[in-house]
Amino acid sequence: MSKLSKPTVELQSGARPSRIRRDPPPPVEQKSVRAYPTEREIFFTVLGVILFALAVVIITFGVSDFTSH
Repeated sequence: MSKLSKPTVELQSGARPSRIRRDPPPPVEQKSVRAYPTEREIFFTVLGVILFALAVVIITFGVSDFTSH
């Protein structure tokens, strides 16, 4: 017998259940995936692009006016 092995331990009959072995998690419901964006998403995307372009134009005109004097 090697010195590295440990003697076995007898468990009591009233021992608490192992906390490692748990019930498996409940199955996750699959969410439906939409293939196409809604009209609301399209509207806000277009609005965002237009507002961003307007901000770039305003900043460009402001910088050019400031540096031209």
